[in-house]
This record gives sequence, structure tokens and C-alpha cells, in this order.
Amino acid sequence: MDILVLGGAGQVGTELRALSWPDGVTVHAPDRSELDITDADAVAAALDDRAYRAVINTAAYTAVDKAESEVVAAWRLNALAPAILAAATAARNIPLVHVSTDYVFAGTKPEGAYRPDDPIDPQSVYGASKAAGELAVRTGNPRHAIVRTAWVVSPHRGNFVKTMLRLSAERDALTVVDDQYGCPTSAADLAAALAAIAKHLAFDGAAPTGTFHCVNAGDTTWCGFAKAIVAGSARRGGRSIPVNGIPTSAYPTPARRPANSRLSTASLTEAYGFRPRPWQAALDDILDRLIGPVSEGVSKP
Repeated sequence: MDILVLGGAGQVGTELRALSWPDGVTVHAPDRSELDITDADAVAAALDDRAYRAVINTAAYTAVDKAESEVVAAWRLNALAPAILAAATAARNIPLVHVSTDYVFAGTKPEGAYRPDDPIDPQSVYGASKAAGELAVRTGNPRHAIVRTAWVVSPHRGNFVKTMLRLSAERDALTVVDDQYGCPTSAADLAAALAAIAKHLAFDGAAPTGTFHCVNAGDTTWCGFAKAIVAGSARRGGRSIPVNGIPTSAYPTPARRPANSRLSTASLTEAYGFRPRPWQAALDDILDRLIGPVSEGVSKP
């Protein structure tokens, strides 16, 4: 069984490649120099090269603020590429698992988590381009699963956890936005869910399709997340410094961020049995990998 992973060098793609796949499953993860997914002919040739049973697309333009000025680049990778992938996989009856984002929502829901069927209303170029990519997949390949996620972190590449660890080592205090709420998500946990969905779609013609959300359980603010990172680092010998909350208005950015990025995973649990663990436990695993385990005699949260 051959599975094609796109975006294999990113956080989620790296974890997909590192998974312990069942015997007989071979994961192919070409880099950008090997496969340009915005080139329809190249994608067709790649899919014809092997009898792929599923395609998992984690590739995306994710520079949220740069997207406001690099509009064409964002839409090319986030909207055109999914349209090409959807058409090419549908023509070969290959299921497509596509990763999307909380940014398709306005983030103004007054309380609770967004469900997959809630109306979308992107407020940024990045969000709009990802919403267009969703539509391309949804209309282009009936055998699809669109998986929205948020606040992805891991030991790999640049992400919030690694940034907070670096800054906490350099500064005597941190100020972090405290009025944006979301669900921190382990790239490893997301990868495991994507792999399970891909395997179901590959072997079960009646496997559920549609749009789902995948995040770790629980929610917090960016400030709350930063406090947990600094505290976790301190338990592993790092510096313990104050983390102070500030409003979004005190930290203006080119792209508008959702104030509410909470995502409900209920439909994913119902369809595929995925029950996410708390984000605190996922963070603890990431810190173990980045720094090392908590010393004996020091309790974990």
C-alpha cells in the first residue's frame, strides 16, 4: 500500500513520516524540488507513477501576515494546489485527506467551539485562500476528508512552543496576547488522526467523508499557553520568568486573528473514534523531546 504525503517537510508531514505504519504500507513524501503540486501535469505524472491508495495533503502557505501582501503565492498553494490534487485524485479514484485551518472562521462566535457545519467567514488572505482550497477539495473529489486544525506545535520547524522557549531564555519577562482563545494541537496527534482517516478511506468504501476538526482537548489563550510552556521548561531546568497578558489591540498584525479559534472534535470522534488527549499532556511530550524529561522527584502537571 503506497500513500503519498505532501508537505512532508513541515511539522505534520514530519510526524506522518515518523509514524509506525503497518507492514506493507510505504509512505512517499517528495519535497518541493521533486513535485510541484501547483503543476497539474507534474501531479498527474506523480500519481501515475505508483498505485497510491490515499493522498494526504499537509502542504500550505502558512505565513499568515505575509499572505496579506503575497496574495498570489498564498492562493496558488492554498487554493490552486488543492483544486489540482482533488481533480487528479478523483480521476484515479484515490481518496484525498486535506488539512485546513481555524482561520476559515471569523472567530466571533460568542461562546463554545466551532463545529464543522458552522458558517465560515474568513477575515484574512490566508483564511480566504484556505477556504477556497476546502471548496476545491469538497467539489473536486467525493472521496475526501477535510481536517481543520489550529495552533499546531511540535519539536520541528518554527512554532509557538519553540519561540517561547527561545524568548524565555533571552528575556526577563514575556508579554503575550491574552484575549484570543484556541486549542493547542500536537502535530504528532494530528498526524496519527490523519493516518487513521487515510487508512479507513483507502480500504473502506463506506468510510465517512466530509469536513472534520482535529485539535487536542481543552482550550486556553496564547498567554495561558505561553505560561504552560515556561512552567514546563522550568520543571526541566529552564528559567522561570513572568508571562504577562496583553490585549490583541496592543499587538497589531497585518492579518486579523480569530478571537475564538476553539474547534469541536465531536464529529471526528463519532466518525473515526478519535478522542483527543488534553493539550497539556501533548505539550509535556513535546517538551520531553525538546528539552528532556522532568527530573526524578519533580512532578508533572
